[in-house]
Parts: sequence; C-alpha cells; structure tokens
Amino acid sequence: MAAASVTMAASGTTTDDLEDFSAYAHLSQEQLLQIAIERSLADANLTPWQNRQLQSHTQAAATKATQQLPCNPNSANPPSEMKCAKIDRNVHNHIFSNNQEKVIAWTRHNGHLRVTVETVNNLDPFLSAIWRGDAKALLDIIHLKSKNLDEPNKDGWLPLHESAYYGHFECLKILLKAKPDAINKRTNRSQTPLILAVSRKHVSCVKHLLEEGADPNLANSQWETPLYKACEKANEETVELLLRFGASPTRACVQGGTPLHEAVRNKKLDICKMLIHAGAKQWARNVYGIDALFTAAQCNAVKELNYLICKGGNVNTQAGDDASALFEASKNGHAEVVEILLSKRADVNKANKTGLLPIHVAAKNGHDSIVAMLIPRTNVVKVRRSGISPLHFAAERNRDDVLETLIEGGYDINFKLSDDWSKMYEDRRSTALYSAVANRNTEAAAMLLEAGADPNLDIFNPLLVAVRKGSMEMVSLLVKHGANVNALLPTHPTSFPAALVFCMRYKAMMKYLLDNGCDALSCFTCQYGSNPHPPIKLARNGRETMYFLNDEPSEYCVEFCEVISAPSVSSWVGPIIDTLLDYVGHVKLCSRIIEHLDSNKDWAHIKERSVLPCTLMHLCRLKIRQRMGIHRLQQISVLPLPGRLIKFLSYEPESFEDIL
Repeated sequence: MAAASVTMAASGTTTDDLEDFSAYAHLSQEQLLQIAIERSLADANLTPWQNRQLQSHTQAAATKATQQLPCNPNSANPPSEMKCAKIDRNVHNHIFSNNQEKVIAWTRHNGHLRVTVETVNNLDPFLSAIWRGDAKALLDIIHLKSKNLDEPNKDGWLPLHESAYYGHFECLKILLKAKPDAINKRTNRSQTPLILAVSRKHVSCVKHLLEEGADPNLANSQWETPLYKACEKANEETVELLLRFGASPTRACVQGGTPLHEAVRNKKLDICKMLIHAGAKQWARNVYGIDALFTAAQCNAVKELNYLICKGGNVNTQAGDDASALFEASKNGHAEVVEILLSKRADVNKANKTGLLPIHVAAKNGHDSIVAMLIPRTNVVKVRRSGISPLHFAAERNRDDVLETLIEGGYDINFKLSDDWSKMYEDRRSTALYSAVANRNTEAAAMLLEAGADPNLDIFNPLLVAVRKGSMEMVSLLVKHGANVNALLPTHPTSFPAALVFCMRYKAMMKYLLDNGCDALSCFTCQYGSNPHPPIKLARNGRETMYFLNDEPSEYCVEFCEVISAPSVSSWVGPIIDTLLDYVGHVKLCSRIIEHLDSNKDWAHIKERSVLPCTLMHLCRLKIRQRMGIHRLQQISVLPLPGRLIKFLSYEPESFEDIL
C-alpha cells in the first residue's frame, strides 16, 4: 500500500479522531488484517449503503485467500475488542488509499474466524468518491449526470446523508449545491444530514448545513434532536452552533432525556451553562423520573452538581422509585457528591420505595467513608422502621470495614430483621451475626460477638450453620461467646442436640461440643428400647428424612439411633458410640444400636464397655461437670482450679510432669 492518507470505516472511528493511518502503509496484508479486526469487531459503524456495497463485493471473494484465525480468547495476543462468544454476524471493514481499495471481511464459521482480504476495483465510483472524499471525482460524475441524486437506497439514505456521515466538507458542499432541497430529507430512521454530521462530530459540515438552512430541531425516530446528539457526543462547539441557529434546549428524546441530561452525564459544565442560559429546564425528568441534578449525583459530576444547585436545583430530588440524589450518590460511592449534598442539608432520611435509606445502600456497597458521614445524621428510628439494619447488609456482603464503622457508631448489634425481610431468605435469618457465620467470615463474626452479639437469637442457631459448614474456628468462637450447644432444629425436631447431626463424621468437632456441655445422655434415649424398631421413614427422593433440613415443620421427633442408621453414617457407629460413652454414666443401648455394633466384630469391646460398671473416677467427673453447668464448662480454662483438675474435667490426658 502506498504511503498515503488512509481512512478506515470501522467501529467507533470518526473523521475527527482518526489517527494517521499512513504509519501503516508498510504493513503486510496480515498485519493490516489484525489492525482491522481490533478496530471493528466490537460493533461495525458502517452506513447501510456501504454495508450492502461491501457485502456484494466480499461474498464472492470469501472463497479466495481465506485466513482462519482460531477463536481463542486465551491466545497470547487476542484482538483488544474481540469477544468470540458474541461474533454471530457479518462485519465488514473497508480500507482506502489513494491508489487502491482493500476490503476486509470476516464471519464466524464452525468456531473459527474466517477472514478475507481482497482488492476491489469495481465498487460504485460515485459511492467510492463520497467515502474517500474525492471532490473532483464526485463533481465530474455530477456534471455527467450519470447519478440520480434524488434516489434513496432501501434504508432511505441519499448521497447527502453519506457525505454528512463521513464529514467530507467539499463533497457535502457539492452535493448540497446540486440538490439543495435534500438538506432536511430523512432516512427511514428519520435521520437528517444534520443529525448524521452532528453524531460524527463533523463541525464544519454542521456549520455549513445550518448556514444553508438545515432545521436544527428535526429529530430522528428516537426523538433525538441534533442538539441532543451534540450533548451526547459532548461536542461544545457543535452545541454553541446549534443554539445560535435556534435549536430548542428543552426537546426530549423518547426516553424523556433532554440535552441537559446528556451534558451533565458527560460532565460538560460549559455546555450545561449554555443550555441553562438558552432556557433549558433543569427540573425536566426522563421516563425514570430523573432530572439533571439527580443525574449529576448519579454520575459524580461534581462541578455540574454545584452549578445546578446554585441555579436553584432541588437537593432532595427523587427518581421514580423514590430514591433521592443522596441515595444514588451513596450507592455509587461518590463521596464528594455526598459531602456537597449534606452541606446543602439534603435529607438523609428519605427512603426509596423499598424503605431503604442512603446509609443502607452505602453499607451494602462497602462505601465506608460515606457510611461514616451518614451515621451522625441518620435517624435510628427510621432505620428500625425500615425493618433492616445497615449491619445486615455489611455482614451479608462481607464489608468488614463498614461493619466496624457501624459498630463504633453505636448501631444495635442484635437488631433483628422484620418478618418481611426475614422471609426473603430461605433460612429465615434475622441477625447480622448469622450472615457472618453463613459466609464463614470469622473476623466479622468476632467483631459482632465481641461487641455483644447474642449467638442464640436466630430461628436456626448460627452454631448449627457453623457445624454444618465444618468450620472448627467459627464453632469455637461461637461456643466461647455462649452459643447454645444443645440447640434444636425448629423445622426438624430431634430428641438430642441438633449439632450432633452435622458432625457425625468429624470426631474432633463432636468431642469439642461434648466437652463444652453438649447433652450426650439424650443420644441414648429411645422410646423403643430393647424392642424391635419400626423401619426408617424415607423421603420421596430416597434420602433419610431425619438427616436433612426440611422446610416444613414436622411433629415427628427424630431419635439418635435413627440418625446413625443412615447409610452415610452407619459405618461410623462404633467410634461415635465409643466417644459418647465418655460423657455418660450407666446407659442401656437400644436394640438398633446393638444391632449396628454386632455388625462389626471390631466394635465388640464398645458393646462390652456399655454394660460394664463405670469407674468411680468417671462418675465423679460427670457429676462435677453437671454441677458446674454449661456456662462454666465453656469458661473452664479461666476458672480458679488446679491445672490437673481442669485437664481431668476437660478429658485431657495427664502428662508425666502433671503426675510429678
């Protein structure tokens, strides 16, 4: 390719921000191909007319010189915008130089990217002249009258639309002079040449069209006026031109957005000032009930926010879902915006339709600094009425910094969710501690417990959750802070502590619970005793009902001998019974447990142990532990007792030094 000015009709490329493609003049076809893919795969931005022209000239070439690139996003140098899973349509790229044209086309085919590079010599000369900006060639064709300038293509595009889209000023002047009545003609999508030129930031073309009488208020099919598009593209010069030629600053698009919305969204203060000076209404709302000031808070447009407030903007403006500007800024973590709104006395206690306050959403999204600003201004009564504390959101989302800030701010550690909020969770949780335990967040749980969280407030005791998750660290933490080791499952009654259901195969955890007062004696209580037991009831899915949580409350009380009969546990019956016997005195095994022990000859000594008299030392230990109570057992290491006695009561083996 000759070292000449090169243009590329590709995704997101406009004549105002084209780089110098002459730098690529020395590259091979393969290298040009790679550049084109990187520029165009995201979303081709060709005019409908150009797309059809390129398609007609590349389909025939697709069988030639085809290069297949594996669609592998993990390759060493994948195209920067390439998303292989989304390539499902033809995309064409057209590269021009002053002496030849190359068309690059690619399609997805059998999991590969099929690419062709072809030189095209038979494109429509008229279109080729417009695309390249060749004013002389275009003028020659018009003089020969070989082209009907009034004939639109199937998408309603006239040559003037093409020229405005590509921004070739001289070509635009020629076409407009040849056909001045086309100046306000619309495509099938109601696009005028002016809108196309504005959308592509072709300022010189915009100015010429306006000077020649283009209507600045003709909108496209989405009701977007040229002024709206200019603000959307954040083009200050174009906005000034349009306003000077009578563009209305109040016209809204089909979604209700105004030019001022777009100017604020793009953080263009000068454009905002021009629009307000021209009569833009800052209280105009889009279909979501959002005005310009709300948009500024939403987008962290600090300068624009200050300007709108100075111009009388409502700092307590709310969207259609009742979310305030402060709520939106708190949600998005815009600390400076929050600070400004608070300084202007924005109401921190305005709730959205779900009853949430700005402090809730700030805690949920982990914006610690904003939470700290909101704490002293938020009404705790309003928080209670909401039915949920920001602590719940912080614990659920593992926002430990926020959790610490809220605790230091004096928020109620034991605040319980309202019934409506609790029902949104399958496990019917009610405390922040439960969420921390469910997330296995030991640090958060420790913060809450040390601040006074009660580990026994939830319907499902957090200790049961920790045991079921097999987290020894969390179990130990909860027990040390008074968790009920004998808690039951409210939806699935058992005659013994429910925690034992979940640690049958974890002897260390079972022993820890028993050491800390878990009721072992209840495991040997059986209503059938030495009599035959009825068959175990199975759930419809074939699993043993007593071993799994049930959503519906049950009147049937599951006994321990039924739980250890589950296939997943039955092979552990011997060690389980052997461990439990350390924590009981004289007991009588029921027929089902005996049946299990008889099934394995290695367990014969366990059965024999259950019928032999207990030693006096063992009975004394049990009696002392019973008199101490669960609370003291859980604090036994700090009791003023001799070390040997503490080890004895804790079932720890004595060392040689202890005996001496």
